[in-house]
Amino acid sequence: MIPDGGADRALGVITLGETMALLKTEGVGPLSHARSLTMGIGGAESNVAIALKRLGVPTAWIGRIGNDSFGQLIERELRAEGLSVLAVLDESAPTGIMVKERRTPGTIRVAYYRNDSAGSRLCRDDIPADLFPQARLLHLTGITPALSASAADAVQYAIDCARSANVAVSFDLNYRSSLWSADTARSAYLALISQSDIVFAGDDEAAIAVERNDDPLLLAERIVQLGPSQAVIKLGAAGCAALVDGERHHQPAIPVQAVDTVGAGDAFVAGYLSELLAGENVPQRLLTAVRAGAFACLVPGDWEGMPHRSELPLLEATEPVIR
Repeated sequence: MIPDGGADRALGVITLGETMALLKTEGVGPLSHARSLTMGIGGAESNVAIALKRLGVPTAWIGRIGNDSFGQLIERELRAEGLSVLAVLDESAPTGIMVKERRTPGTIRVAYYRNDSAGSRLCRDDIPADLFPQARLLHLTGITPALSASAADAVQYAIDCARSANVAVSFDLNYRSSLWSADTARSAYLALISQSDIVFAGDDEAAIAVERNDDPLLLAERIVQLGPSQAVIKLGAAGCAALVDGERHHQPAIPVQAVDTVGAGDAFVAGYLSELLAGENVPQRLLTAVRAGAFACLVPGDWEGMPHRSELPLLEATEPVIR
């Protein structure tokens, strides 16, 4: 159940996690031969937050950053996007870094340098419990609990705060093999899924939590059996499938010439959640989700291509083409 908006629920979504500095090559080729790198930021939760804000949803991001230039960049960029930023400054740990390499025109490699970073030190003391009564939904990903024991505890504390304040919980599995094994992730996923109202997963990610099946709707059904009322399976170029309140849905993707697919899943989640909070029906939620995901693929960068609501009609879904 999503709380209604109003004066006491002026904040749409709270999310928390690690945002890192992003270094990337301008052209195609080995990183070892690059003569320059451009600098930006990226992180699954802040990507979702930015996309939500551009779609008209007031959103707060909670995280830790280092007392360094990268941390300053992250805070400045997120505030510039209109987010409510609750950034804890860590004096003894650096801001994490990720490096993106375009090895071929269609291949992107991402390397993470986040061991013992400021973001990985997120803890329950960083989570302001008094913020939750102002919000309607808490959005989490499976990345944060994989960072450290204190980050996992912060995630659980945020869920407890959300439940106490009658705030719905959204969870995107977002598996990262560099952070933990599938077996370790599975036990964490099962615990988090059972406490969530809405769950997002790629079909391969869903298979980590529940028994593998080639039918995405059966994957969604198994997720719903664990407790959530809504399960959305992201299928990339094949669109998505969803089981919501017992009803099955499928939405084809919107074909685009993809430049960079990083961040598309985060845009998809934001599209769905924005329409859910607006009270739209499931077909509209899924249509906006694939539209937002398609927009994110059109430009380089993790979040720069996230659409504003006024731009959504620019990608009209006509006859679906699956690539």
